[in-house]
Amino acid sequence: MEYKADTSRIPPAEVSEAMAGLKDVIERRVNIFGVSEPRIQTKKVGGENRLVVDLAGVFDIGEAIKIIGETPYLEFRALRPGTDLASTTFADFVPTALTGRYLQKASVDFSQNALEPAVLLDFNEEGTKLFGEITRANVGKPVAIYLDGLPISSPIVQEEISSGGAQITGRFTAVQARDLVRRLNSGALPIPISLGLQQGIGASLGERILSQMISAGIYGTIAVALFLLLFYRLPGLTAVAALAVYAALALAIFKLIPVYLTAAGIAGFILSIGMAVDANILIFERTREELRAGKSLALAVEEGFSRAWLSIRDSNVSSLITSLILFALGTQSVKGFALTLGLGIILSMFSAITVTRTFLRALEFREGRKIRILYGAR
Repeated sequence: MEYKADTSRIPPAEVSEAMAGLKDVIERRVNIFGVSEPRIQTKKVGGENRLVVDLAGVFDIGEAIKIIGETPYLEFRALRPGTDLASTTFADFVPTALTGRYLQKASVDFSQNALEPAVLLDFNEEGTKLFGEITRANVGKPVAIYLDGLPISSPIVQEEISSGGAQITGRFTAVQARDLVRRLNSGALPIPISLGLQQGIGASLGERILSQMISAGIYGTIAVALFLLLFYRLPGLTAVAALAVYAALALAIFKLIPVYLTAAGIAGFILSIGMAVDANILIFERTREELRAGKSLALAVEEGFSRAWLSIRDSNVSSLITSLILFALGTQSVKGFALTLGLGIILSMFSAITVTRTFLRALEFREGRKIRILYGAR
């Protein structure tokens, strides 16, 4: 989709920044979880500023056009009366009358004391009055700034502000302050856009690549299943069943979020499958050790899970922390990889510790040499 941006009311020197802000707003609208990997670009055609939006996996074009074309909405929210400041959440904030329509301009400034960037807000006459009333009633409390229904800042009110100008500080980096200003200005001074071109493109190349990836996934899964069955025998069979449950749960969650399985997302999902197999292998090896030490089958299974849990927990938690950092700081494709990997890690721990254990407990056999051989212990 290609949109024409009406920048006739914006000073020429501010057009570039305004278009960057518009791009930021649209990207957040269509990519709220950071995993759909839209391609959004700005360009100039014959003196006109245009916004090009390419969306993958979108079937309802009309709904997509509606979401993109909505006017950004900036609002200020105050704490609900009686809220405990020690346990405040964003659900405790209620809308006020002050919205982006009263904001004239946001800009970046640097504190003369700490040389840290701050965000300056300038309201019009009516906004000045509303902001003064809000700050007077909320001294010592946070006032949250929301853009498109999402919180972007929650500064603490230090004193009543009646001058029509406010300063938001919070140890911003220069990049963070600039991005916040873009969002505020986009909410306060949205650029009118009109749809100029709409085109749907089939996924002929994508179908070929998808077919190859599915084939590779099937072959890889079969190879892993054969390894588990040949090397771990009966426990390997339970691990294969547990992995099937894991895959079904993961794909169901991806559908609910939703997560578009691009190359990066699929890579994260496949890596998490490997981690799920690794957890099962740790458990089975510990169980074997207990059986070889002469313990009963039931006790060996329980001890195997107990001894493997600490290693599984530590390795998965460290990987989960890495996923969170990648999701918070990474680009769009990295976010998709991080989200599928993080969700997969959580589900893999559930699969290994709960599902596999349940299957093994359900298999009740009498003690004997043949049963021990089925568990890989001689």
